[in-house]
Amino acid sequence: MKSALAILAVALLSAASLGCETTAETPKVPLAGGGVVGAGDLSGTPKPGQQWTMQDVGSGAGIGQNRPKMSDAAAAIFQQGMQAFVGGDLANAKKLFIQAGQTDPKAYQAFYSLAVVQERLKDDGALQSYRQAYTIVPDYEPAIVGYAMFKARKGNLGEADTFLTQKKNELPKSAAVLAALAEVKSLGKDSGSAQSLAGEALKINPDYKPAMVVIARDYYRSRKIDLALYALQAILDGYDKDNVARDKDNAEALLIRGLIYKEQGKRADAMDQFTKAVARRPDLVEARVQLATFLLQSGSGDQALPLVEGALRFDSDNLSAHLLLGDCYRLQGKVAEAKQRFDYVVGKDASLPQVHYNYGLLYLFAPSVPNMTPMQQVDAATASLKKYQDLRPKGGEGDDSDELLNRAKLKRGELEAAKAAATPAAPPPKDAAPKDAAPKDAAPPADKAAPAKAPDAK
Repeated sequence: MKSALAILAVALLSAASLGCETTAETPKVPLAGGGVVGAGDLSGTPKPGQQWTMQDVGSGAGIGQNRPKMSDAAAAIFQQGMQAFVGGDLANAKKLFIQAGQTDPKAYQAFYSLAVVQERLKDDGALQSYRQAYTIVPDYEPAIVGYAMFKARKGNLGEADTFLTQKKNELPKSAAVLAALAEVKSLGKDSGSAQSLAGEALKINPDYKPAMVVIARDYYRSRKIDLALYALQAILDGYDKDNVARDKDNAEALLIRGLIYKEQGKRADAMDQFTKAVARRPDLVEARVQLATFLLQSGSGDQALPLVEGALRFDSDNLSAHLLLGDCYRLQGKVAEAKQRFDYVVGKDASLPQVHYNYGLLYLFAPSVPNMTPMQQVDAATASLKKYQDLRPKGGEGDDSDELLNRAKLKRGELEAAKAAATPAAPPPKDAAPKDAAPKDAAPPADKAAPAKAPDAK
């Protein structure tokens, strides 16, 4: 472990002594989706709404020179689009970025930004927009990386790898291309290649933060937690006065460290990291979801609600966010709205254990659910909680589902008892004979029968 840490230190801390030239002002563009894998999904394809951080400035020598300037008219529209994007109004941002591109066909930033918004809106036109941006400017790294990561998010890791390898040959001084290729290798579970490529990126540009994040994220993905934390310390904290933090406000690094702290049971520390990540990157959906989850667990539904609503503005199909929003509504007593959210999740993926647990809570504790009797609610709660137990990971952490099932059983017994007590005994019919009375035409008992009449004498 010590040797691994030493190698990592050389890769990360070389930036402190070598430095890096950057432009005085970095143009502001949206950040593309994808790249961060959330807790419990450390090696799979990135989920929509998660982010890949890009800097709109050349990452290596000779990158980003002689780019066309956007016309003033297009720039004004573009800035309006940026304001809409930051506010989560993606539909309007899309319209404005299209308009900016129409006003100035060389406005490559507008086409890239359009692609980012299209991707978040699940519009496959994103691929063409990314391509349009790097066609106008062949070394425009955000569009190149965005195109490749879009492919990766669609599950086409091989296509992403081939594309980035080609671009690596065309742009050998691009740290961004190398870092993106490292990310694709990491997603393909090739940690050795991922670390090597990220190291190459840092040799080209020792201050290239996305490459540092790739190193930390790959270690996290491959469950080398000590190495991941060491890499994150270099980015966020530094080690001493000579080796200061490389990027103390890096949202993705804060998110990863928050996920690690969450796994380690460091609740307060994890919430602190997620809070900082959201403040730095309001569009970082995973950080919003994680922070909102903690707030809901602590009963702070009112604080969780705006976080979840914001997450859905940037990723309208995020099932975790829909589940959390349903839980916020449940705590507010908005039963119909809560059930609508849970129904949406089940319609998308009925195999998610959590949605059945949430159904169980809703049916068990809601005063009333539309179109359901109290007994139907209890039975639905029982069925949902049993479904949750069938789907939950085996051997995982304990939960309170057994306790909730017992409460449902007791509640059912109470409802049955109340129903029985409220049902009066049926009165006998008015013309009914007494219980011991003999029928009107019945023969008398044998010992009281009249003697048989003797036959006539002849």
